[in-house]
Amino acid sequence: MMAPTRREDHATQPQSPSAEVLRVQGLRVAFDHPLGLVRAVDDIAFSLRAGERLGLAGESGSGKSTMALAILRMIKPPGRIDGGRVFFDGQDITDLGIEEMRRLRLAGIAMVPQGSMNSLNPVLRIGEQIADALRDHDVPGAEHAARIAELLPQVGLKPEIARAYPHELSGGMKQRACIAIAICLKPKVIIADEPTSALDVVVQRQVMQTLAEVQRNLGAAVILVGHDMGLMAQFVDRLGVMYAGRLVELAPIADIITRPRHPYTKALISSLPSLERRAPMLGIPGLAPLLRDLPTGCAFHPRCAEVFDRCRGAKPEVRQVADEVWVACHLVEALP
Repeated sequence: MMAPTRREDHATQPQSPSAEVLRVQGLRVAFDHPLGLVRAVDDIAFSLRAGERLGLAGESGSGKSTMALAILRMIKPPGRIDGGRVFFDGQDITDLGIEEMRRLRLAGIAMVPQGSMNSLNPVLRIGEQIADALRDHDVPGAEHAARIAELLPQVGLKPEIARAYPHELSGGMKQRACIAIAICLKPKVIIADEPTSALDVVVQRQVMQTLAEVQRNLGAAVILVGHDMGLMAQFVDRLGVMYAGRLVELAPIADIITRPRHPYTKALISSLPSLERRAPMLGIPGLAPLLRDLPTGCAFHPRCAEVFDRCRGAKPEVRQVADEVWVACHLVEALP
């Protein structure tokens, strides 16, 4: 939960505030279930600027990883993309063919998976797995060795790691190997899905420093998926908070930490331990609802300390309430 990297390091990265590299509009993902339809992602919309770091936070099951997979068109049955559009570099990629979408992955949008041991092939050496990604995108075989030797030091690994099997590496080294695969074709967008899960605090910091360094070198944008609000506070530029498949708040990180608008965001921040003050640990009462059986109105209202009658009957829409701040809550007034 401690700082992964210094924010001033990121400030030196050149970026164009107006250049939009990714836009998601009204994205919906549904899963067919014998007991009812599960809406895992419900009408998500956001944009991502070139070189920006965007965080997506929320409890387990809120739809963060599902949305990331939907952007890459990697949702498998019984799930399906049920609506919405995704634009990459101004191009609508929603209806791309299977082959076109396959070639876009890694080359345009890449993912650093959550579980490195589950994503790496246990019977292939690290270098062979990187070469497989290069080969799949028609990089000549004669270039593979030089590319891999150049790539591994960029993620803090020695070139000889190319000859190692995944089981010979520590957790942090395996995660760096996954980052190496993700950046081997210099993508413009990197989606990091909880890249520090199951790692100790020291290794978490090292992995996040590696991710920050490669992002800075590539000039890529990053979507960081996770539930560690402390890590988000020190890594991202903007933060989106998800609950029950919806994006309930989106704002610059400084704004959302110092002045959270949505009661769920407030509860997440209040649950963080503090070294400055002595106080009881605060949790969020209750449990997240089943996505196939959401309560009427606002999905958070059974757990909300600020609930009133309208919350129980009317589903709040996402509205802009300040510059770069969007919130889905009846308590917050939209801009005129």
